[in-house]
Amino acid sequence: MKILVTGFDPFDKEPINPAIEAVKLLPDTIAGAEIIKLEIPTVFHKSADVVAEKMREVQPDVVLNIGQAGGRTGLTPERVAINQDDARIEDNEGNQPVDVPIQEDGQPAYFSKLPIKAMVEAIHEAGLPAAVSNTAGTFVCNHIMYQTLYLVDKEFPDVKAGFMHIPFMSQQVVDKPNQASMSLQDMAKGIEAAITAIVEYNDKDDLKVTGGATH
Repeated sequence: MKILVTGFDPFDKEPINPAIEAVKLLPDTIAGAEIIKLEIPTVFHKSADVVAEKMREVQPDVVLNIGQAGGRTGLTPERVAINQDDARIEDNEGNQPVDVPIQEDGQPAYFSKLPIKAMVEAIHEAGLPAAVSNTAGTFVCNHIMYQTLYLVDKEFPDVKAGFMHIPFMSQQVVDKPNQASMSLQDMAKGIEAAITAIVEYNDKDDLKVTGGATH
């Protein structure tokens, strides 16, 4: 099995992005699966072009996109991506789309094809906080989740794909009082646990446990 794991470069004036830094720490093999690591730009559409090119090159069985969600307290596999860009801030090339469909011929939303609840349970078993997230936002993280699942829908029907957010890393919150954070090593450990669950549940249904929220 080949698993393509992507992480964004730094954005929003941050000098570092834990997404790509944690991905870099992953071993080259997890639970028998080959791990292919890819840095992608925090740029609307260009990020999707980079992922599409790599998918066509390596023909992965699974794609797991990783992104930073500053303020979250744990690792959060995303349930759904919506067909909408609505950027609160500019991306790394100055783009700031507002209420723009990502793909005119795409579905209103695409749901993760990964075992998100098993991933959460595996991260818990690794001793780290995690929860299912029901919104990936409307910035480049939602964009790349949607675009990857659009590619799966249109071009790679046998590929399973999804997205997981991770918190700020500890170094990022030195000047951000009362913001949650996690060590880079723990985030890498959590991603590895999640990937182990992806491999384990590749041929079976996700766990039937609650992962909902009241708001």
